[in-house]
Amino acid sequence: MRIDGLLKLTLLDYPGHLACTIFSAGCDFLCPFCHNASLVTHPAKDAAFKEEDILAFLAKRQGILEGVCITGGEASLQPDLIPFIKKIKALGFLVKLDTNGYHPDVLKALYQENLLDYVAMDIKNSLPLYEKTAGRPGLDLTRITESISLIRSSNIPYEFRTTVVKELHTKESFLQIGEWLHGASRYYLQAFKDSDDLIGGPFSSYEKETLLNFITLLKPHFNEVGLRGMD
Repeated sequence: MRIDGLLKLTLLDYPGHLACTIFSAGCDFLCPFCHNASLVTHPAKDAAFKEEDILAFLAKRQGILEGVCITGGEASLQPDLIPFIKKIKALGFLVKLDTNGYHPDVLKALYQENLLDYVAMDIKNSLPLYEKTAGRPGLDLTRITESISLIRSSNIPYEFRTTVVKELHTKESFLQIGEWLHGASRYYLQAFKDSDDLIGGPFSSYEKETLLNFITLLKPHFNEVGLRGMD
């Protein structure tokens, strides 16, 4: 498993649990607002961490940390993701996966082997704007919709989430997303923040009032809707 970053402690990445976050490099999307551009467009030749070192770190945190978040880039691109998660589960940790949903086959395999405890899937935009927002002309949107169906039909807690960029998202975007994902458990809007490590840009965030207006539009469609990333 290629591991390019480690956040040793997070209270935010895994809702309700004390966790660490593992970052893998590489992604098949080129979202221009991506805040981890260095992991996507020009990852280092060699991984920053050896798998055995991460597992040793986790072994020392047994009884302290509850969960492990695996994110990217796009972790489902890693060919040894499944055996790596098995090793994490063997240490007694909960596993949360962050994904763009473009590899439903990997997601299905993870579900079938009971390796996931929480899934967070990024919803880039409404379907008509998905390719532009993901930076991928010719995107196979059936793979996105298949992953959404898998996530929604599982018995595993999940969330959908959208990073809101003023130049890419509109009121109409969220009306369409609400109709598309109607009835899903959780949907969160995340305020865009410029990390100075973007693929494209410049981009900006809406004011908090506007984001809260989007939340109001979305509430009839989801069991839980929230806003993240605003002070």
